[in-house]
Amino acid sequence: MIKVNIFEVKAKLSQYIERAAKGDSIIIYRHNKPVAELRGVEEAQTEPRPLGPLPGRPTFKVPKSFFAPLSDDELDLWEGMPATTRSRTSKAMPAGRKSLRRGKR
Repeated sequence: MIKVNIFEVKAKLSQYIERAAKGDSIIIYRHNKPVAELRGVEEAQTEPRPLGPLPGRPTFKVPKSFFAPLSDDELDLWEGMPATTRSRTSKAMPAGRKSLRRGKR
């Protein structure tokens, strides 16, 4: 472990980064108090993550009802229509909003 003053690190940053990349740990001090640590990082994962459930974890099935269309009242709630607008008509939409209903744009 290397202990250095912040002013020295500022003057020789690239040298200390090289040392950290090689495995050294550098403690940075300001006014004789430790304020930060400079150390190398592990390499990023290069292999793709496996698809599917994690081993040993419970699985679940999505019911077919999950994919069923929403009712007009539920769609109005998702689209952020106020209750007064919903009670008068289900076709009124705020300007610039797209409908979630199929076939209506």
